[in-house]
Amino acid sequence: MTSESIREILIEFNFNGNSIKWTPLNNGLINDTFLFTEGDGRQYILQKINTQVFKNAEILMDNISNTLPFLNAEDYAQITFLRTKNGEHTLKKNDGLWRMMTYIPQSTTYNTTTDNNIAFEAGRIVGRFHSLLKDVDLSIVKDTLPKFHNLNHRTLEFQEALQNADAHKKEIAAVAIKKTQSFFKELQQLQTINLPVRICHNDTKLNNILFSDSTNKALCLIDLDTIMKGYFFYDFGDAIRTVVNNAPEDEQNHDLIHFDENLFESFVDGLVLNQQLLTTADKDSLPLGTVFMPFIHGLRALTDYLNNNKYYKVTYENQNLDRCTSLFNFAEKALAKKGFMAACIQKRLG
Repeated sequence: MTSESIREILIEFNFNGNSIKWTPLNNGLINDTFLFTEGDGRQYILQKINTQVFKNAEILMDNISNTLPFLNAEDYAQITFLRTKNGEHTLKKNDGLWRMMTYIPQSTTYNTTTDNNIAFEAGRIVGRFHSLLKDVDLSIVKDTLPKFHNLNHRTLEFQEALQNADAHKKEIAAVAIKKTQSFFKELQQLQTINLPVRICHNDTKLNNILFSDSTNKALCLIDLDTIMKGYFFYDFGDAIRTVVNNAPEDEQNHDLIHFDENLFESFVDGLVLNQQLLTTADKDSLPLGTVFMPFIHGLRALTDYLNNNKYYKVTYENQNLDRCTSLFNFAEKALAKKGFMAACIQKRLG
């Protein structure tokens, strides 16, 4: 991006384009994100939406616009999306689809944690997100990524990629490919539980939670592109996989991947504050849901690896395979903790 092309975009969002500093933010694997600071210190987030992934960007923005009014409470910070001169939430310009939103000041994110308070706050804000949306009509959201966490759908995608993949890639990924079978068998149990459908975030990894940089109090969930219908264990399991394990998602040394029981207990303690939203079936699904989410992410990474890295950004050839094997390793560790998780959830959530 050149300064001139950035200035052209800012003008369309009603900025004069002058006296503004901008910095790329590189945490995301899908969209291109920039932090802007005006001369008076006010800050904003500009994003280029990845339309190869989000082919229905208009519906995506409708989902966000329809849910944001409910995600507004004294203990939940609200994000506002700016409109263009034409009153739109997105701008087609410079070969991209752009949007701009407010930046919450004095805030920060964490990729991982060893702090029980951070884990507690993560549990609290995930529960608060769901409590604010629990009575909202499900029809206000549409599926921008159909069958996003659907096991059968992801299995078919994987099998198709496996059939068409280069023989050398299949040889390199042979161990990971073999492991998928045992997970498929174990996770089929989740298909038999009658769970309430909810409006879910669907991507509640720890760095999608915004914290106060002075108190470490959780402020809100960010990166709202995947707001769709789903099951509570999606958001629970996705948060847990990054809260209780402080190794990065593509960690190659699997001895560094851990399931921290204390952090798990702290997360559930935070969830207790909004536990009334959970049914018995929800609670029963959580231990296996904690296995499901790292596995489904790992399966998607493996599929993308076999498909020559079309979905996730990679910085080296085998990064998606490293993501897969790391996530599968954590899923195995979570499976070994299934009894502990069930006992913890029973004791704290009833």
